Amino acid sequence: MAARIFISRRPPNVRATQSDLTPAARRGRLPPQLLEPQQLQPNQENRLVWLAARKTNYNIPFTQESLNKLEASLKSLANTWGPNVLSIKENQNKRLVVEKIDFKKLNYVRIIERAIDSDDATSFEKALQLTTSVKDKRKKRKIEEIIDEKQLKQINELLSKPSFKESQETELLQDMSIMLNKKSTKEKLTIKMFRSSNNSFREFCVHGTKSDCRRNRKTSRACKKLHFRPMLRTHTDLELGDCSYLNTCHRMDTCKYVHYELDDDEEKWTYVQRKPIPSGVLPPQWINCDVRKFDFSILGKFTVIMADPPWDIHMTLPYGTMTDDEMKAMAISELQDEGLLFLWVTGRAMELGRECLAIWGYDRADELVWIKTNQLQRLIRTGRTGHWLNHSKEHCLVGIKGKPEDLNIGLDCDVLVGEVRETSRKPDEIYGIIDRLASGTRKLEIFGRKHNTRPGWMTLGNQLEDVRIYEPELVANYNARYPEDPCQLTPLPPDW
Repeated sequence: MAARIFISRRPPNVRATQSDLTPAARRGRLPPQLLEPQQLQPNQENRLVWLAARKTNYNIPFTQESLNKLEASLKSLANTWGPNVLSIKENQNKRLVVEKIDFKKLNYVRIIERAIDSDDATSFEKALQLTTSVKDKRKKRKIEEIIDEKQLKQINELLSKPSFKESQETELLQDMSIMLNKKSTKEKLTIKMFRSSNNSFREFCVHGTKSDCRRNRKTSRACKKLHFRPMLRTHTDLELGDCSYLNTCHRMDTCKYVHYELDDDEEKWTYVQRKPIPSGVLPPQWINCDVRKFDFSILGKFTVIMADPPWDIHMTLPYGTMTDDEMKAMAISELQDEGLLFLWVTGRAMELGRECLAIWGYDRADELVWIKTNQLQRLIRTGRTGHWLNHSKEHCLVGIKGKPEDLNIGLDCDVLVGEVRETSRKPDEIYGIIDRLASGTRKLEIFGRKHNTRPGWMTLGNQLEDVRIYEPELVANYNARYPEDPCQLTPLPPDW
């Protein structure tokens, strides 16, 4: 009784002797019947040809028991590795025949050696697992050829699962992100301080009029945002379209273009009067004076100064202007030891403004840009200023003197988008930026008018009404400097 075996590991002239296999037989790894000398052929000189070249047949004598064990092992291997590696079948005599062994995919000798040299009962299965690392010199072995899809999926899930250390690091990073993004108590108080007290902010509807809003929304009611109503007069010509200046038009009584007014039922609303929140700042203060001759030294020091000078830009303006020399001669340096100066410039005054900053002792730190919009919240394309191009923006130079402290930097950006109103009137958003930047400090505005007065601000200008001062020390300094025109200390409002 014999079995036909194909093994390729060593050259055909290399033989394994009986003495090489006897220790394994003693450990019970191979049946002793495989090594019985009396079953060997005389011409083999008591040597068992263990390894031979591919496609070389050897008839090795086996007992029936040993042959059954070998066939069972081959069936188990064929079931484990699949037909791509080992293919067997039974012939007509019910003998086991090995049809195919792919030596490029599996190293059998390595498996047998590991199984023989190990004392572990599961050594043969472990040796089979090691065959997944075998590589051919010409082609890398594909693991999908010997591992089914289910096993491959389990391996991928195991490899993709984060380790305990990675899980701990991820959890730590998430906790740090939550802590960093969480608003601090100071930030919450700052937001609460600058929040509108009456929540009066309302957004403009992008459709303009209520009729257009209803038509675009395909409903019978317009949205709750602000809308505009066309002002149709007897001389209005609808075919001409909208007026370029809209609500800033100087000839609205005779202009034939279409103008608009606010279409809102705000007068029907009911407001609840709220008590003012004590803020530690004084009510609006102002002094009616000629800033070219006024003695700034009596005012004291300020953290922030804003000036909108009447630059001589060689245009006809509804107010008086100052020459370049008069601007440079102003004693702005007496108002600050350290702080910020916001200087509005336009046209040719942009370069002159930079010269004035240097003369007054300031370094240019930044620059704000005001993008002008019209009544319909559209970009102005036909401004009244500009020699070559129509100006749709204005600049505000920011100068710094010394090293001012306690400034809330990084809260706002350097672009303002606001509606144009009266001539030379600046957007109210600039006050919010300055108040957030230097909250609770003394602030001064030069060349201001009535609409420029704000709590916490001192305003100087020749278009103000008399004098209003709440600081006793400032009243004393003013009366000492101008005894011919003394002022009285204004009492604080009862609810302040």
